[in-house]
Amino acid sequence: MPQTIRAAVCRAFGEPMRIEDVTLADPGPDEVLVAVKACAICHSDITYADGGWGGDLPLVLGHEAAGLVEAVGDNVSHVRPGDTVVVTLIRACGACHYCSAGRDYLCETVFDLDRRSPLTDASGAPLGHGLRTGAFAEKLVVEKSQLARVDPAIPFESASLLACGAITGVGAVTNTAKMPRGAHAVVIGCGGVGLNAVQGARIAGARRIVAVDMSEAKLEDARAFGATDGVLATEAK
Repeated sequence: MPQTIRAAVCRAFGEPMRIEDVTLADPGPDEVLVAVKACAICHSDITYADGGWGGDLPLVLGHEAAGLVEAVGDNVSHVRPGDTVVVTLIRACGACHYCSAGRDYLCETVFDLDRRSPLTDASGAPLGHGLRTGAFAEKLVVEKSQLARVDPAIPFESASLLACGAITGVGAVTNTAKMPRGAHAVVIGCGGVGLNAVQGARIAGARRIVAVDMSEAKLEDARAFGATDGVLATEAK
């Protein structure tokens, strides 16, 4: 049965989101219902809500989430109710040209959830499934490829960061830059993505990792993540 949940709904660009009672559909085949326990706020959500990318409103944003599987649709076997999962916006079939080439973030398959949103408002009008996730809500429904099981010992607040910030920062080093072992790296800006770029450089075997930021506290965090040097950008030269 579809259920009523609370969600933060974006109805106008540049205006505060509103907490509303909305209806969430049951998961269909290849889909999973997740009870959201933590959702980080990514700059992509802020940019979208401010109108930086345009698009149709109203919608429910949020895509950096962790939670517990509550129900699964047909053809779902890699997760089951009770599993602790990370939810991402990457939806992939695993069989198209791009997926077969290891570039599943470019998957060309059109899924059922691309054709219809699982969310409707109190009047029955559809709400956009923001960034293919809609995680600024008590629960969400996503395609099965958008989930990864994680150790339940990881706090939900920490696990949620794996959904976007961690994979973006590490992926920038290992997939985009393809940084070779023994190289030198400079990471400018040590927020969530930057710290994970530092960590990615360390994992890739960088010889020297220089972190640059305007906050000494963030430089200390960068050193904990593997930076060998720190540059405080506010210092006069």
